[in-house]
Amino acid sequence: MSLGQQLAPHLPFLRRYGRALTGSQTEGDRYVRATLEAIVAAPEEFPRSVDPRLGLYRTFQAIWGSTHLDADRDPGDVGLSSENEAIARARLARLAPRSRQALLLTAMEGFTSEDAAYLLDESADAVEDLVSHALSEIERQTRARVLIIEDEPLIAMDLETIVRDQGHDVTGVAVTRDEAVALAMEDRPGLVLADIQLADDSSGIDAVKDILAQFDVPVIFITAFPERLLTGERPEPTFLITKPFQRSTVKAAISQALFFDQATVPAT
Repeated sequence: MSLGQQLAPHLPFLRRYGRALTGSQTEGDRYVRATLEAIVAAPEEFPRSVDPRLGLYRTFQAIWGSTHLDADRDPGDVGLSSENEAIARARLARLAPRSRQALLLTAMEGFTSEDAAYLLDESADAVEDLVSHALSEIERQTRARVLIIEDEPLIAMDLETIVRDQGHDVTGVAVTRDEAVALAMEDRPGLVLADIQLADDSSGIDAVKDILAQFDVPVIFITAFPERLLTGERPEPTFLITKPFQRSTVKAAISQALFFDQATVPAT
């Protein structure tokens, strides 16, 4: 099997990581393209002693490490909108980028602490410390009112519990497209968690499109088929959770989505 064939199944999830890390589909996918270009240009440098997925993320991390947003760079240099620059700058002053990377690699991408340690050139203990720091810092800095669009009662209850435990408020739980739009118009949320397939065979994607036509709000999609929304070939979600999900994954996605949103209210 060629290297390209080995890497292909992992590309959608690398896009998910890149988008969550940058807060942008465009920027995240740009880093993924740069990663692939680096592999094509020098295939002999691709890490062959580890699993192909680890090698792919390791190459991404090398690209990111040479260009990523840190205390010495201007947020505008990497594609953050002018409205978000001040908030991103203030939060990054307290939260090291490596902490966010450690959180996303473990909680969202499912890497073990040992694998994340390899990707970040840290010890496993250091990775666990970084994750703990990221969770405490981001959760302290962000708070929002959340609309949940989910037609499975048990999943909706679980999401509501996670959201409230993280210090956020829930504006409502919708099970259809029309109900979701009505709830959003009645009580404007600061974040939307949206399932793809809803109770009346309507689409969570269409519900979100209707809501975004009225006002801007960060959205996290929840789906059992993430690769369908991570092709890089069209406008796609920046933040996406895979079913079945872990509670830590939802918390990480919420924190990351709010990290880049100018409407977030700092916690007191």
